[in-house]
Amino acid sequence: MKHIRIIPKLDIKGPNLVKGIHLEGLRVLGNPEEYAKLLSEMGADEIIYQDTVASLYGRNSLNDLVSETARSCFIPLTVGGGIRSIEDIKDLLKAGADKVSINTAFINNPSFAKESSRLFGSSTIVASIEAINYEGEFLAFTDNGREYTGKKVLDWALELQDCGVGEILLTSVDNEGTGEGYNLDLYRLVKEKLEIPLIFHGGAKEPKHFLDLLNISDVDAFGASSIFHYGLLNLNRIKNKSNDHGNTEYLSKNISFKDFGEFTVTSIKEALSNAGYNLRIENKK
Repeated sequence: MKHIRIIPKLDIKGPNLVKGIHLEGLRVLGNPEEYAKLLSEMGADEIIYQDTVASLYGRNSLNDLVSETARSCFIPLTVGGGIRSIEDIKDLLKAGADKVSINTAFINNPSFAKESSRLFGSSTIVASIEAINYEGEFLAFTDNGREYTGKKVLDWALELQDCGVGEILLTSVDNEGTGEGYNLDLYRLVKEKLEIPLIFHGGAKEPKHFLDLLNISDVDAFGASSIFHYGLLNLNRIKNKSNDHGNTEYLSKNISFKDFGEFTVTSIKEALSNAGYNLRIENKK
């Protein structure tokens, strides 16, 4: 029986872990490597790093961070943002990434999805989709939900599947960062048709939100950000709360993240396991 994966997603801007709402208004939370290490120790099945401005500025700058993280985290690491070529993929894999996540470059050139899946194997290639509900239709976007691609989410997911990608990372931009729970309609729409694994991300704030999704369908993997980032802050597990490269004023003056409680990867896995679901649980801190 397969294990349901819990996968924290860490958005990166420059040297910092950042977090916003609807992928906007990004606030600096600290050192991403510190968060990744703690999340790994607490039982995360994988980690996703996403450079939030790489595609916007036409760059890829996570290689050093990937190398550092790979030395301290011994779980699969997926890296996305600004990947435009086969050489970009090679560089990230050489730096220590296990998988790459690609959105904009696949939109601009679907044959790149076919070529990368063929060269590196489906298990290495994750296709990322940012979904927004517009007048009752789920549409695919890029650049943190800023640019409409001209594609419907379900059609694009199925096209990517036909291109040979190994899994889909699907983010509900409408729900992301809100703590209002996962978008069940979006999940149901894509999951019912998709045959490859789906990582669903955006909106989780408490165990109930994970269970709501499990109650309507089989789940391959949960992506989650705010619940774990703010949980670590609320538990005072983050030591490096200052950074010369970013404005951390939010951490000292804004207390809205307290709404997210003190949930960790460990406590979420225990809650789902107690409800009868199959997860990989080890004796973590």
